[in-house]
Amino acid sequence: MFMALLRGPRQLARAAASALLAMAMTVATATAFAAPDIEPLRVAPDVYYVQGIPALGSPANQNFISNAGFVVTQDSVVMIDALGSPAAAEKLVAQIRRITPKPISHVILTHYHADHVYGLQVFKALGAQVVAHTLGKAYLYSDAARLRLEASRKDLAPWIDDSTRLVPADVWIDGRTEMTIGGTRFVLQPAGPAHTPEDLAIYLPKQQVLFSGDIVFRNRIPYVGTADSRHWIAALDALLALDARVIVPGHGPASTEPQQDLRHTRDYLVFLRGAMKKAAADMTPFDEAYAATDWSAYESLPLFKAANRMNAYNTYLLMEQEAR
Repeated sequence: MFMALLRGPRQLARAAASALLAMAMTVATATAFAAPDIEPLRVAPDVYYVQGIPALGSPANQNFISNAGFVVTQDSVVMIDALGSPAAAEKLVAQIRRITPKPISHVILTHYHADHVYGLQVFKALGAQVVAHTLGKAYLYSDAARLRLEASRKDLAPWIDDSTRLVPADVWIDGRTEMTIGGTRFVLQPAGPAHTPEDLAIYLPKQQVLFSGDIVFRNRIPYVGTADSRHWIAALDALLALDARVIVPGHGPASTEPQQDLRHTRDYLVFLRGAMKKAAADMTPFDEAYAATDWSAYESLPLFKAANRMNAYNTYLLMEQEAR
């Protein structure tokens, strides 16, 4: 108090401004690490999903950027994917407990990308059996997966840290597989190589609900990366043949118009390949080809700026390889 009396008006003003700035930073930090809403949405009797935020993973969203689903069977809960962080997975478990006390017996993975599996250890600790396509082993034990996890521990801290680990499947499947769990029939349909080599689509015939994983993106630009887009288009054609009433995509809201939304992802991939194939055939430099392409049908979609140019560049390289 005595020291405060010795300060002049300017010093007091500076001290007050510093205090306000510190308070604002504290509030901003608390807001940045506030838990995102994870609210189950019902798409059929006993079938639910949660919708990830349409953004890149960050500490602010706890890497809750992908969808996950769950099915309440006669005696247990079956998960479809596991979300992008242990914290997000724990919040999902809490939401499931509000719906049913039944144990979580299985997690079926659509693929091994980080935003779908970093929460897996939470379900494994609860005793769940993990099921995935056998081609996921190649990525799971790769340097790419290890380096991605190391980077995530920095970029997504504190939600991804040294205790976060990659969890292998307990059951690795190869071809089309049917499982009946608690009286509910699940059809596991390999769909890769597409978004990844190990893509699995999970279909519930009785409920006519399809969990497509990242074979389908809705209301945002797909992440193509180094995917085999030719096989991806073929996978979408195969899924179009299913009698699905609802599709739960890997990202974006569930669709009650599955034919239309499957075609939306398909049309984007076809457009991408067509534009880049011509450029590669004409030996047009990528920057020139990208600037000359009319992206107006897609540029208003979320993550266009973040993903489209990279998608186009990787597709340009793929078109060069296919032409050899």
